[in-house]
Amino acid sequence: MDLGLTGRTALVCASTGGLGAATARALAAEGANVVVSGRRAQQAGDLAAELPSAIGVPVDLMTPDGPEVLFAATVAAFGSVDILVLNGPGPRPMPATKITADQVAAATDQLVRPHIALVQLALPGMQQRSWGRILAIGSSGVAAPLPYLGLSNLGRAALGGYLKTLAGEVAKDGITVNMLLPGSIETPRLASLDQAAAEMSGRTVEAVQAEAQHQIPAGRYGRPAEFGAVAAFLCSDQASYVTGTATRCDGGLVKNL
Repeated sequence: MDLGLTGRTALVCASTGGLGAATARALAAEGANVVVSGRRAQQAGDLAAELPSAIGVPVDLMTPDGPEVLFAATVAAFGSVDILVLNGPGPRPMPATKITADQVAAATDQLVRPHIALVQLALPGMQQRSWGRILAIGSSGVAAPLPYLGLSNLGRAALGGYLKTLAGEVAKDGITVNMLLPGSIETPRLASLDQAAAEMSGRTVEAVQAEAQHQIPAGRYGRPAEFGAVAAFLCSDQASYVTGTATRCDGGLVKNL
């Protein structure tokens, strides 16, 4: 299937590793120009060098001008942003009973503020061209809140509410807005969560992983490339009638439809 992405420009946030990198690779394989971004300058440059048409932009989206710096670098290199992939690290594990008001503010500042800023920067050009794709890499916690991840559940659900509202407002402009919710995908983030769960429960990491994989109907953790393939489809011409959704890539982990 030709996804119709040749020559499109994709700005992928937090794409120096993990699911962001997998998404960047998948979009590049479909012919898109890709902007690899993140705080790790070396990794951003290294991945960009591997892709056919890409640049690496070292940036911290938590700084006041981070979104503007990233957007400006993308436009300078490729002229526009057709595909905006929102992504970023989640807050540290935290039970809901321990969350403070300051931590709520920090979580939304991390998971919501920079993403909305990037949307506002990219949206006018997408509307002018009558084509755009906005895709947020979320978490299965958006569909079914996860234990010990109170801050992540809160912040990602807030972003999901914003994006669902946005989807209804811009669908007429040829712009789709979706979330892609990973389950347990083999990334450094998952490894850190498994380690944290092991420490909190007094078990080994291997025991935590075995139990987690037993609860997944597919019987295993997902591979980053599998996630990237779904992300690329949601950014494609063929997915032009898919908007306002939270699509799961989780091996059947979440039990509800």
